[in-house]
Amino acid sequence: MTRTVEDLRSVDHACAIPVSDEQLWEMTATFVAAGLAAGEQVVYFDDGTSGGLLERLADDCVPVTASLDDGSLTIVPPDTTRATLRSPPPHVQDMICGTIDNAVEQGYAGVRLTGQLSYALRRAGGVSLLQYDAALDEVVRARPARILCLYDRRRFPDGAIEELRARHHTELVVPAIYDDNLLRITSTGPGTARLAGEVDHSNRPRIRRLLETALDQALRSHAGPTDITLDLSSLRFVDVAGAVSLVHAAEEFPSSHRLVLTGVRPRVLRVLDRCGAPFAAQLVVQPRTEQDSGETR
Repeated sequence: MTRTVEDLRSVDHACAIPVSDEQLWEMTATFVAAGLAAGEQVVYFDDGTSGGLLERLADDCVPVTASLDDGSLTIVPPDTTRATLRSPPPHVQDMICGTIDNAVEQGYAGVRLTGQLSYALRRAGGVSLLQYDAALDEVVRARPARILCLYDRRRFPDGAIEELRARHHTELVVPAIYDDNLLRITSTGPGTARLAGEVDHSNRPRIRRLLETALDQALRSHAGPTDITLDLSSLRFVDVAGAVSLVHAAEEFPSSHRLVLTGVRPRVLRVLDRCGAPFAAQLVVQPRTEQDSGETR
């Protein structure tokens, strides 16, 4: 029976089944950042997807460049990742064991491994991804390592996902308030939420309902926050109507409460400014700073 967990501290060898790219980067970046914070070396097997990971890490103010420079974060190039997935499982096992032993000798607390392994699905016959997974499981049991296997639905067929999911004892889950493959909204605390992706006509009403609900709860609670905060550091686009909706929502706030938008990217900020954000008394817009944008740009 696969158990689901939300706490990364409970993960040794787990799988995750993202339903959107926003959820994929959310899960991966959280796993990577936790490893860096714990003094572990993090290895990401890239298959042309590392850009999304690095962008989300930058959004989360993780010191990406410093981690890459000192080797605590290692991106395995796509060609090497694919060559690895063409190798026999014992060879992969020996390589991973060597990586872990070397990291421990350098003073790291352990190693975290994750990345895109969907290339293994395209092998004609030969070794299956299940065999690689079994080899990695043996490594984790004997050494200080954590592995997050990503089987996102955009890259893995349903049949393969269910087979691989059954092979794992633990599945990492990150619940969302809303996810339509374009916009993902997650709660980050009382009166706070994070928006990642893009806002357009299809999901605009959902944000309005989110703000109405959050304000109503804050007004009904004596200990409720006076600021309703949206973290927009991972919001790449908002259309004009979406920006107008945010401004109008703030204008309807009582004088005792404010709508606070944090980490706003320049492109989103320009739209908000054109739609009247500077003149909305109950709206606070905090632009994305150089520190927020990370060290990769």
